[in-house]
Amino acid sequence: MATERETPAPDGAPRGARGTARSATTAPLVLTGARVVLPTGTVENGRLAIDGTRIAASAAAGAEVVDVSGHWLVPGFVDIHNHGGGGASFAGTAEQAMAAVRTHRLHGTTTLVASTVTDEMDLLVRQAGLLSELAEQGEIAGIHFEGPFISPCRKGAHSESLLRDPDPAEVRKLIDAARGHAKMVTLATELPGGIDSVRLLAEHGVIAAVGHTDASYEQTAEAIDAGATVATHLFNAMPALGHRAPGPIAALLEDERVTVELINDGVHLHPAALELAFRHAGADRVAFITDAMDAAGSADGRYLLGPLEVEVSDGVARLVEGGSIAGSTLTLDRAFRRAVTVDKLPVEDVVTALSANPARLLGLDDRIGSLEPGKDADLVLLDADFALKGVMRRGEWVVAPQLP
Repeated sequence: MATERETPAPDGAPRGARGTARSATTAPLVLTGARVVLPTGTVENGRLAIDGTRIAASAAAGAEVVDVSGHWLVPGFVDIHNHGGGGASFAGTAEQAMAAVRTHRLHGTTTLVASTVTDEMDLLVRQAGLLSELAEQGEIAGIHFEGPFISPCRKGAHSESLLRDPDPAEVRKLIDAARGHAKMVTLATELPGGIDSVRLLAEHGVIAAVGHTDASYEQTAEAIDAGATVATHLFNAMPALGHRAPGPIAALLEDERVTVELINDGVHLHPAALELAFRHAGADRVAFITDAMDAAGSADGRYLLGPLEVEVSDGVARLVEGGSIAGSTLTLDRAFRRAVTVDKLPVEDVVTALSANPARLLGLDDRIGSLEPGKDADLVLLDADFALKGVMRRGEWVVAPQLP
């Protein structure tokens, strides 16, 4: 798979817009001439001022001006469901976790929640402790526990022998191990303890996500009433929509309290399913995710997802044993480009699904998710064909602008 690479300065720092290294402490910057996607709509021939780590209301005196005409400026992407990339996962060391984080930053993901996969509880507790340190350092935005509290009927790429019912005491154990950085837990809420666990999560300000579930329509509605607010990769790892047994999909799509995750890689969803979700839920209730595993931004081959072996061929990850889809190799710049060029979604709706909605879910929309004064200078520069040409995170170029 092709990946965008940063061009390092001689000292290893990313290159700035004009071939000079730029850090958050350098002179203010103004990007001009682009189509700038704001919460109020797209501004043609727009200007975006950056001062230090933040977006500024106006250009400071002496600011460097860079012409990015012919490009789009959009907010940095926010991924709330991501297991790894660049050949590394969030189940390993801190160095491996950071390799995954950096891989996705090169593809425009300036804010990332690290997702775990089903494993022994003691290992998950240790993993939560390690990841919480990265959250405290500001490298990740928190932790998402996907499993082990999921249905063996809809286990996907999770080890069935390690699955367990969502006992609230064990859910609480993971929350405590995350030291305030647990952002989301995916549950099969129909299992014993599921509804009580949803209530526990809601009480602690952690998102309860319905996923890897065999629940009925009625059971899913009960979970939503108890406080579940996210559908983990809607359509995938749950019963299909039926006309007599509508199942969880109908309940999750129809309830305005629920945000639905979608994996827009052309593998996990038929375009008609994506269109159904957007039409029924609306752009304000969709969050594009990657559900990426180690091979995102890396080559085909054999990988591990938790304790399970995965074969990646032509960018599609499947379990060696059984052949189930095992996460994705998606990056959010590819999800953006596909949504606009293949699915024909409005750019503004795609920005909402990639940035604003996940930022809101995380409670970080006062800092990220849109290009507004006072917010972090997190942005992505795309060319007219929606190919990634630059990434800035907190005022520093991660991928230097690749201008004509």
